[in-house]
Amino acid sequence: MIITGLRGVGKTVLLGQFNKKADARNWATIEIEVSKHDNDDFRRQLARGFRSALLQMSPKARWGDRARRLAAVIKSFTVAIDPDGRITAGLDTDAAEGVADSGDLSTDLTELLVAVGEAAADHQTGVVLLLDEIQFLRREQLEAVVAGIHKTVQRELPITLVGAGLPQIAELAGEAKSYAERLFKFPDIGVLSEEDARAALSQPAAAEGVLFEDAALQLAGEVTGRYPYFLQELGYAVWPLASNNQITRRDVEQARLVYEDKLDGSFFRVRLDRATELEQAYLRAMAELGPEPQLASAVARLLDRTSEQCGPTRSGLIEKGLLYTPNHGYAAFTVPHFDQFMRRSVPTLSVPPIRQRRKRS
Repeated sequence: MIITGLRGVGKTVLLGQFNKKADARNWATIEIEVSKHDNDDFRRQLARGFRSALLQMSPKARWGDRARRLAAVIKSFTVAIDPDGRITAGLDTDAAEGVADSGDLSTDLTELLVAVGEAAADHQTGVVLLLDEIQFLRREQLEAVVAGIHKTVQRELPITLVGAGLPQIAELAGEAKSYAERLFKFPDIGVLSEEDARAALSQPAAAEGVLFEDAALQLAGEVTGRYPYFLQELGYAVWPLASNNQITRRDVEQARLVYEDKLDGSFFRVRLDRATELEQAYLRAMAELGPEPQLASAVARLLDRTSEQCGPTRSGLIEKGLLYTPNHGYAAFTVPHFDQFMRRSVPTLSVPPIRQRRKRS
């Protein structure tokens, strides 16, 4: 399963719940927050995770043949990138020659995952690989993960993957391996229902003896768009304003500035600061057009450029996780209400001049 959704909808929280469920069943878990690493760094991350999983399955003194073989396969998986054996310290084994040591990530990871699944089956347990920010995997890394999980499914081994990422991950996985759409479910999570959004604010308040007026809950839903993280921040901002054990619509109105300042200074700003001057102008042009997905040509017109000239800028924003492409030719913000933030922080669209390329002498 790969959970998809915008920023702030609770994907990482859900991964945490999967972790708890796995722990409750005594399954080994491997948690990785994906970042943009080369294949060697990705191997190191995986090897550390599977070493930990092996030790979670069973103490070394109780290892069976499958567990000892897994230790050797982990060693061979890292032989080219960990010559000193630091990652595999404590496994006390030689590398399994000819297994997971070809240098091809897809082949090697598949062989490693099969060894993991066989060891887990031998110990009557399972393994869950939890990958957050999975959209940051490079194509060959995503191909390797999908191919490896596919092989373990074919062999009915007790190992599974739960990932979380931005909406483009379903398309990326399909491009990596055509069978990914059959292999994984891609549940999309978004805004809460009106009933759940109201409950998210009113129930914790009621537990403390404080009542939200109906009009206050209505406005809170409008201000936050019913996004889970935004509801949390608005609740935090409005709580000190409660009087007589009641939160009114006026309280929510007064809390809105504090709420927006908090989001602007942290949640939004940390993302905008990663963008170049031209990328920020591109984001501001998109905000000018509205919160919905925008045609690349429409954004380019606002910037007085062609779509081709804006192509690298748009690609850079997608690479940084600020935009995604819901349909061909369109781009959308990965962060809810980012258009509102851009209009607050950059009141006027300012377009940098086109830089002329220097002529070669």
